[in-house]
Amino acid sequence: MKNPTLFSLLILCFGYSSHAQSVLGKWKTVNEETGKSTSIIEIYKAGDVLNGKVVKILKEEDRDRVCTKCEGELKDKPIEGMVVMTGLENDGDEYSGGTVTDPKTGKVYRCKVWLDEDNPEKLNVRGYISFFYRTQTWIRAE
Repeated sequence: MKNPTLFSLLILCFGYSSHAQSVLGKWKTVNEETGKSTSIIEIYKAGDVLNGKVVKILKEEDRDRVCTKCEGELKDKPIEGMVVMTGLENDGDEYSGGTVTDPKTGKVYRCKVWLDEDNPEKLNVRGYISFFYRTQTWIRAE
């Protein structure tokens, strides 16, 4: 190639574009009442599925909190560092079939996630109990 700088620039652009279109990476959770970010969740591959882990609680005084309402192996474990999303499988434009745990309530919900079609910097996270569901929007963290 005659212009290696142009080639490098193209590689960077395509590399960034593919990352921007992926659910993988770090996401800020947002409190729907206050509009403030509360934690950073990292969604990562674990074999053929995706999991999500709390990598940081943003409010310093809450960083030592444990999941007192969780059951099983998560009971009384630190929330920061906890795997709260497990088993999501690719299903076209979304990932589904997994679960998400709410550390505040200890409840476990069936879950699916997908990128917002108008803004891939937003992730829709939907938790289900039976036919009832609630969807949160997470924002891609830097």
